[in-house]
Amino acid sequence: MTENPLANPELIVKGLAVGPFGSNCFIVGSAKTKEGMIVDPGFDAEGIMKYVKDLGLTIKYIVATHTHPDHIMALAEVKRQTGAIYALHQDEPPGTARRGGMMGMSSEPPPPPDLLLKEGDVLELGGLRFTVRHTPGHSPGGLTLVGEGLAVTGDALFQFSIGRTDFGVGSQAQLVQGIQEKIMCLPDETVVLPGHGPTTKVGIERQWNPFLQRPAR
Repeated sequence: MTENPLANPELIVKGLAVGPFGSNCFIVGSAKTKEGMIVDPGFDAEGIMKYVKDLGLTIKYIVATHTHPDHIMALAEVKRQTGAIYALHQDEPPGTARRGGMMGMSSEPPPPPDLLLKEGDVLELGGLRFTVRHTPGHSPGGLTLVGEGLAVTGDALFQFSIGRTDFGVGSQAQLVQGIQEKIMCLPDETVVLPGHGPTTKVGIERQWNPFLQRPAR
C-alpha cells in the first residue's frame, strides 16, 4: 500500500497492489473537494471500493494507462459502482475479457471508453490537474498522467526497469524515446507511480535506470 508520497495536504494518493501479478492500482483525489480518480483497476473491485469509501471520495474518472488484462479486470465492476467516466488513450485497443485464462480468474468484458484521450489533454479533480502524455511502446496507447508532482506511468517506467516490449506490437526504441521525452524531462523530485513495483523518482531513474543509459535496440 502506497501512502501519499508528497507533503501536499490538498492531494490524496493511495496505491494498492492487486491480483496475482501485483499490479498497482492508484486512487488519487482532492482533499478539498473529495473528487477522485482510479487508475488501473486491475483486480479486487471490492478492495478498491473499500479504500474509496474510507477516503470519502466521489470518483470522477477511471483511467486505464493501457488495457492489458492485469490492469483492467476489475474495471467493469468499479465503473458500475462509481458511475465514473472511463478514460482511455485514443490509440489503445479496448481490451478483451479473459475468462479462465488469468490463473483461473475470470472477468467481465471492459465497457467501452466514455472519453478518448490524446496528448496534452488535462483531467481536473477539484483544482488538481493531470496532463496526458502518450508513452507507447509497451502498448500502442500507453499513457502517463503527469501533475501535482506525480507521474503515473503504468507499464512504461518502473523502478530501475521499463515495460516489456515483446508482445508483438511493442517497441523498446519507441518506449525509451517516450520515457526520455515525456517523463525524464520532469523535475528530479517528481514521484513515479508505476504499474508494478515500488514508487521511485525521476531523478533516481535518470541516474540509475540501466535501460535509460544505453541506446534502445
